[in-house]
Amino acid sequence: MIRKGLRPGFKIGLDLPVGTDGLRQVLPFRRSWIAIAILAIMDIVFIIPAVITIQQAAEGWNEFDSLFDLVGALFLSGWLLGWSIAPLLMTGILVLMLFGREVLKARPGTVEILIGLPLFGISARYDPSKMRNLRIEHPVEKSGKSWRGSHLVFDYGANSVALGSAIRDDELSELTSQIQIATGTALRRGDALPEELQAKWETAEEKSPAQPLADPVSEGAPLTLASPTTLALIIANLIPIAGTVFLGWKLSDVMVLYWAESAVVGFFNLCKIAVIGRWMALLAGPFFAGHFGGFMAVHFLFIYTIFVEGLQNDSAGGDLGTVAQLFIGLWPALAALFISHAFSFFQNFIGRREYLKRSVQTQMSEPYSRIIFMHLILIFGGGVTMILGETTPVLLVVIGLKIYFDVKAHMKERLKR
Repeated sequence: MIRKGLRPGFKIGLDLPVGTDGLRQVLPFRRSWIAIAILAIMDIVFIIPAVITIQQAAEGWNEFDSLFDLVGALFLSGWLLGWSIAPLLMTGILVLMLFGREVLKARPGTVEILIGLPLFGISARYDPSKMRNLRIEHPVEKSGKSWRGSHLVFDYGANSVALGSAIRDDELSELTSQIQIATGTALRRGDALPEELQAKWETAEEKSPAQPLADPVSEGAPLTLASPTTLALIIANLIPIAGTVFLGWKLSDVMVLYWAESAVVGFFNLCKIAVIGRWMALLAGPFFAGHFGGFMAVHFLFIYTIFVEGLQNDSAGGDLGTVAQLFIGLWPALAALFISHAFSFFQNFIGRREYLKRSVQTQMSEPYSRIIFMHLILIFGGGVTMILGETTPVLLVVIGLKIYFDVKAHMKERLKR
């Protein structure tokens, strides 16, 4: 639904007093005990697996001495992080259904409707001089507003605002008089003025989270091999070649490095979700982090078992000290890849305004296709390298393929914008 015309001011805050010259009235708030009971049962059903997983994850973090144990604890923690969003959300809705209320406040120049819990909530502020046609409506049974029963409605710009529930017809005139006295403004009747219907509400996707870094004229231009972010990506990917030629890096080092790069991609994807979703990111962010974290934990165990230890090794999951040494030796290349992805985030996603027309849902799934495709190429190349032997030329071919497809995916992703 496209909303246009006048827009109220929203804020989250405390339910503060309005003073002696203002009006503050807690409106009736009907509660459906059947809906509350159903939601409570569903909440308990979702909480039980979460509690069991908390116990299992705690046991896993208390005792682990191998990579296999660490991955198990990480996977359980990631699963718990993603799963916990549902019971937390249901619990919040349940608390609101049990203790929530609507508060109407009026003072000179402002009418405020606060929805939330006692002392705290989300409020919408309206200009009383532009409020029109305050009335009582009786919704049709089984309609979207039938739970309210008889309730107050007023027009604001091109939209209607509903508040209260179980309001009697004889309360309307008294409430209207109280609002007018508190605001010092007579509430209007009739149609909206033309200027009150014009502007469309700005959505989260249309808001600019930061000053663009790029020239707006070049925002829509496709990237080329000479583009700064493309060059930065190529330079960062050349470091593994230097490591292979001069430092004797093996296939296992390269595979672990590119796994770590996938973690970097996931980190900046979480930043993109925060830019796009704003408040929604408080729910979508932990869900993505849990899901992606579990995926990465199992993915690393797969990489380590095949390319680091080898299938012929019978050790129990890898020594954690050895795993730490792998990453310590790769830090220059990993730092370069992190800087490259950070540069692309600020230059392309923010500067070229790629966050426009993007949704949280599509952004949550975006990194998987690139990461899975890239690692399928690496695993295929790694398998060839294991068959032919880890000679430097063969390993350089694998790295070259990775660079080619990485740059191609980078430019294609920008082109889709």
